Amino acid sequence: MSEFIHQYVPANGSPLTLLLLHGTGGDENDLVPIGRTLAPGAALISPRGKVSEGGAARFFRRLSAGVFDEQDIRLRASELAEFVKGFGLGNVFALGYSNGANIAAALMLLHPEVLAGGILLRPMVPLTPEALPDLGGKPVMILAGEHDEMTRPEITKNLASLLTRAGAKVEVRWMDAGHDLGPGDFQGIKEFVGAR
Repeated sequence: MSEFIHQYVPANGSPLTLLLLHGTGGDENDLVPIGRTLAPGAALISPRGKVSEGGAARFFRRLSAGVFDEQDIRLRASELAEFVKGFGLGNVFALGYSNGANIAAALMLLHPEVLAGGILLRPMVPLTPEALPDLGGKPVMILAGEHDEMTRPEITKNLASLLTRAGAKVEVRWMDAGHDLGPGDFQGIKEFVGAR
């Protein structure tokens, strides 16, 4: 199994597994409290990104702000897919924020067998694969900030379109927020998890 520094919380009565993917500068502890609160009883897998950018942990390299190293994305998504498969758990949904949302989208596009769906908080388009996978109606919720200084609305719409063309059932919610998360995001996560 491809190793990551991580936290793992076994399921306690829930068939759901959340793959928690932090943003730039975060770590394996960041999203665990959200997972515990909003998906009680679910198994939680929370890895730390392996790439260091000036000491800040990330899931893949970027060449500059908003410009991603697609070759590195493919390598890192493959490592992450192998890591998640090693747990042998089904019904895995990604919950990713910023850089974590981007690697979650890359997982869905490059390794669609790994995830049953995802909640993408403030994502961008990580890459466009040569051939779109068949996401077969997998549910994806994108929570975007109307005033996000890092992600323009057209980027969010492009990602939603890409995932929809691949067959995902995509819902985009626009928050009265910037790149940071707020109460509306947590409500959206809770509703998504509750519907599973």
